[in-house]
Amino acid sequence: MQQNRHGGNIWELARRAGCAPEDITDFSANINPLGPPWWFRAEVSARLSGLAHYPEPHCDSLCAAAAQRFGITPDEVLAGNGSTEVLHAVLAALRPPRAIIPVPAYSDYRHACEVADIPVTTIALKQGAGFMPDVQAIAAALVDAPEGTAVFIGQPNNPTGRTMAPQALRDMAGEHPSALFIVDEAFADFVPELDRLAASRPQNVVVLHSLTKFYAIPGLRLGLGYAAPDVAARIRRRIPNWSVNGLAQAVGLRALADEDYARRTVEQTAALRTELFEALCELDGLSVLSGEANFLLCRVDAPGCDAQAVAERCIAERVAIRVCHNFEALDECWLRVAVRTRKENAQLVAALTRALPRAVDAATAPRIILPRKTPAIMMQGTSSNAGKSVLAAALCRVLLQDGYDVAPYKAQNMSLNSYVTREGGEMGRAQVTQAQACRLDPDVRMNPVLLKPSSDTGSQVIVCGSPVGNMDITKYMHYKREAAARARDAYDSLSSEHEVMVLEGAGSPAEINLKRHDMVNMAMARYAEARVLLVGDIDRGGVFASFVGTMELLEEWERDLVAGYVINMFRGDASLLRDALDYTTARTGKPFYGVVPYLAGHGLPEEDSVSFKSGVLHGARTQEQVVDIACIDLPHISNFTDMDALGVEPDVHMRVVRRPADLGRPDAVILPGSKNVVADSHWLDQSGLAEAITALAREGKTEIIGICGGFQMLGAGISDPHGIESAGETLQGLGLLPIRTELAAEKTLTATGAQHLPTGEALTGYEIHHGRTVLEGDAASACVTRDDGEAIGFAARSGRVWGSYLHGVFDADAFRRRFVDDLRQRGGHAPLGKVVAAYDIEPALDRLADAVRASVDMKALYKNAGLT
Repeated sequence: MQQNRHGGNIWELARRAGCAPEDITDFSANINPLGPPWWFRAEVSARLSGLAHYPEPHCDSLCAAAAQRFGITPDEVLAGNGSTEVLHAVLAALRPPRAIIPVPAYSDYRHACEVADIPVTTIALKQGAGFMPDVQAIAAALVDAPEGTAVFIGQPNNPTGRTMAPQALRDMAGEHPSALFIVDEAFADFVPELDRLAASRPQNVVVLHSLTKFYAIPGLRLGLGYAAPDVAARIRRRIPNWSVNGLAQAVGLRALADEDYARRTVEQTAALRTELFEALCELDGLSVLSGEANFLLCRVDAPGCDAQAVAERCIAERVAIRVCHNFEALDECWLRVAVRTRKENAQLVAALTRALPRAVDAATAPRIILPRKTPAIMMQGTSSNAGKSVLAAALCRVLLQDGYDVAPYKAQNMSLNSYVTREGGEMGRAQVTQAQACRLDPDVRMNPVLLKPSSDTGSQVIVCGSPVGNMDITKYMHYKREAAARARDAYDSLSSEHEVMVLEGAGSPAEINLKRHDMVNMAMARYAEARVLLVGDIDRGGVFASFVGTMELLEEWERDLVAGYVINMFRGDASLLRDALDYTTARTGKPFYGVVPYLAGHGLPEEDSVSFKSGVLHGARTQEQVVDIACIDLPHISNFTDMDALGVEPDVHMRVVRRPADLGRPDAVILPGSKNVVADSHWLDQSGLAEAITALAREGKTEIIGICGGFQMLGAGISDPHGIESAGETLQGLGLLPIRTELAAEKTLTATGAQHLPTGEALTGYEIHHGRTVLEGDAASACVTRDDGEAIGFAARSGRVWGSYLHGVFDADAFRRRFVDDLRQRGGHAPLGKVVAAYDIEPALDRLADAVRASVDMKALYKNAGLT
């Protein structure tokens, strides 16, 4: 089969492998393993409108930037459509009568000479000397060579990756002033602290400098050249005007200024090269030449096998390597491999292990050791509240139904809606629901970092179930590296116990103000090697713009993690979206996995207070709903899901109240939990709701209930001597219960069983609070006690005002019905006398799983995630 002269022809490679080009892991082209710089896509996008104008004809701005980088003058710099164009222009302009090429060397040196009708003399480099250029042999060849003979030197050499001492190059050029030395620094940017001839060169040296390899933009084409001003002027006349397009010029300007990308590339490539070199050296039947660039030259030593046979076996596994027999002085046993990412390098070593006929047993085969990664699927949203939590729960249940041992995970959650596990650890409620979808006990490893906002700028930080302190954003940014490490450790521990993981992101992966410190979206997806589904809520509008915009703001490595899209909350005939789906896929290169219908009242707890505050409880009251319950929407409301169970009762109308005018005279008022009781108590006073609630209490017809923070507010006063929520403030409560609360430094976290004393009904739930509450006087008594006998709730003698620290107090079906029936009787309605609604999300999980299974291409998703 005819071989391409260069590596990187992924189209031909894909045809040979019988797959799509993007499925090839290409080690045949030596491209930066980091991929393009983070700004690349944005820079190209921003310059598209400029394509309506001609670019600078000779790239003056780009040449000036390169001159500044190397400390030379702009008239010493050339720019071309790749360094190969500069090479052809050099030969066309200077017309050397002969060329000397030490080989092996880049094949286009000879090809360019042939195009220019320049005869070539080769000097074979010695393998025993590591293929280093022989200065004496070059000098001997120049003795009888005509004046102006060109000598080609790769610095470093391609394919060997070896460099020559820069001063030796300068000395050789100085000793042969009548010769032309063409020094190719195409891969010099990869060599740490290399003394560049681009910056300092004799008059008879021309330097080639490729930007496409180092900046991973071979498809854009951009190269530079450096020469003495008069020589550069002659060469420039051979390069057509506008040879370099406007996009390439803009990217080149940005690239030359990006010192951080260059530093990271050199550091990481060196480490990756060393690791790959050591792994390859352990392979039986393969010799490896040490190099200084981003590739390694290898020789197949196994009897009866050559590089082409190894390459054919590798390409069958969709791994492409460069066969080097068309490099002069190399026979059919040589091959070259690029340095790529750790995961890809491990893939190469594994493929070569199987391709070499004398490879060691697979159990003891040398390899790059990577942590075992459990197959993982991640839900990320184009925005907050796009439905990713619910869809993650649905996917958990679908996987469970299909026989997988699955677990949920979210690295960092910001929510006031938390839960306490059996072990007393605190975690986000969304992962509790997802755990139930997997039929697992909630585990703090499923949500290792929980942020509970206590103000507009600060949060309580909970790590692996325990609070580590209150932090403002600056303090948390300093702490975040440790938090991320703890989150990754939790993931490794949890994922090692399960067959597949379902991860959830937070907000949007395109929030560029947060990406630098990301630990929950793409950074976590990369760590987990998860396939990402982007979820967009079409009910909000602009969903296709959200998909396209999100992808445009992602770096290339982030885009690679995205498997495709899921549209959520669609009302109507999904076939009407076909044109929009096709356009978005064509625009971004990513497919749609499904369109999930709008599922009103899906029956699962909401992830955070967004839906609660947006009015999901504001449905029109029906004739059947004879019981009216008002929930006060505190600014720092927490655990609002305490009201979810009441919402399943057919005769209860739940509504959210934010101002006195909306309060009316309901049958019951609930003061919910609060993450900042002090601030929310002030808000009650300032809004007028405190006075309105106490007025209802005086009338005696409305039942007033407080849960956790709301329970504390019902009392005579709250003190904060440790500055948990304030600067040591003491404030008055509503005075509706004879209790007093002090916020303690130590937080109570416990899952517990309890009893409602007036009815004798059993309760279950959990406590999350800093408060220590005591009863003062005999105007009230205990109404809720834990199984250990400790009172965690008190009620006034009338029974019309009561409160408890127990979250989930209404979850027990029997107690909830007795509570509602009591309200019915007070309102003049007969009690129902029996449980009529079960608060159980199991049926809801199954319904949701059925809906997602019917609307999402699960077969394609499983295949993409490596589950089939």
